[in-house]
Amino acid sequence: MWSVGAIIGLLIAGIVLGILGKLVAPGRQNIPFWLTIIAGIVGALVGNLIAGAFGVKDTDGIDWWRHIFQIIVAAVAVALAASLYGRSRSRI
Repeated sequence: MWSVGAIIGLLIAGIVLGILGKLVAPGRQNIPFWLTIIAGIVGALVGNLIAGAFGVKDTDGIDWWRHIFQIIVAAVAVALAASLYGRSRSRI
């Protein structure tokens, strides 16, 4: 189903988008790096879906709108993960 190249590409996109999402998200996010990567992967996948819905997923040149959607979704995912992770850690 998924090739090794696709999985590696998704992991790299997850790292980059997760870090960018942490930079864009408001406040401080005390989440582990693995959770940052997962938020970035969510940003990549959901951002692609949103870009496809708006018809800007594949354009001539650089797909700026797709990347903007991915970063926004990654920032929301980072903020949500930080909120949920911080809440679950405080109960321990």
